[in-house]
Order: sequence, then C-alpha cells, then structure tokens
Amino acid sequence: MKSLIVGDKPTVARLAERLKQAASHAEYQRIQCVLIRATLGSSAAQIAQLLGWSTATVHVLHSRWAKDGDAIFDLRGRGGRRHQHLSPEQEQQLLAPFVARADAGGMLSVAEIQQAYQERVGKAVAPSTIYRLLDRHGWRKVVPRPRHPKADVAAQAAFKKTAPRGTPRGRAPG
Repeated sequence: MKSLIVGDKPTVARLAERLKQAASHAEYQRIQCVLIRATLGSSAAQIAQLLGWSTATVHVLHSRWAKDGDAIFDLRGRGGRRHQHLSPEQEQQLLAPFVARADAGGMLSVAEIQQAYQERVGKAVAPSTIYRLLDRHGWRKVVPRPRHPKADVAAQAAFKKTAPRGTPRGRAPG
C-alpha cells in the first residue's frame, strides 16, 4: 500500500516546529498523529493505541493530511455565531434609534424592533430572534415603572387615611 505520509526532513522539521506551537491539546494530538507516522513509520493501529483513538480516526486524519496538508491542524473553535443576519456592529446601528428613545423615557415594543430588523434583513424573523438580539446587547425586558414619576406620595398617604368606608383602603379593621 502506498504511504500517504512521506518522512522527508523538511516535512518532519515543519511538523516538529508546529508541534511546539500547538495552541490546544486537540491540535497537538493531530500533529503527533502525522509526525509519528512520518518519523517512526508506525502503523495506524499503533498510532491509535498511543493516542487513545480508533484506527479509523487515524486513517481519516492521515488521508486528510495527504489531501489538505497543514490546513487540518487549524481547528475551528466551538460555538460562535456562524449563521447571523447582521454583525454585532450592524445590530448596534439598528438599535441606536431605539436606545435614544429609551433614554428619553419612551416605551419600546419588540414588534417595532422586529419590524425594523426585518426591513434591514429583508426577510421575516421570529420574535425570539429579537429577544436574543436584545439580550446580546444587554437589554432587559422592558416593563412599566412601579410608580408614576409625577405621583404625589403625600396625597396617596392622605387618601389612605381618609378613604370612604366602601373602598378597599377604607375598610374598618376587622
């Protein structure tokens, strides 16, 4: 069977240098998998036993290395937003007028933000998309104030003391 990995000196030197610069354990093991084959000529079964992998995984990695080269070592991290409609900067620009309105004391509804978002994106999105957008930008659920800013606390206290007997506040203790 043809060997996919040639153990020439430039390849081994490049892999050894890359091994020293590995950023993660997974990348380190991938480089080891190829480097062991290039330097020692070990079989896939032996390499799998050394790394704690299956033989099939070693075969796949060797064939991918023969096809793609060092690109197989650049692992993409987990998570992230790979299917976004707008970048975080574009989202911030979209929310800017709403932030100004909220700072002025205005009430905002998700439906208004959703409408603006849909116009910007050019397609319909679910309300949950807007709630996640607001959460990403540090917004909390908009709720009414617990008391009106122009409320007169003294007048309310006086009313509680002088309320007619038929009202809930004016009931006699009993």
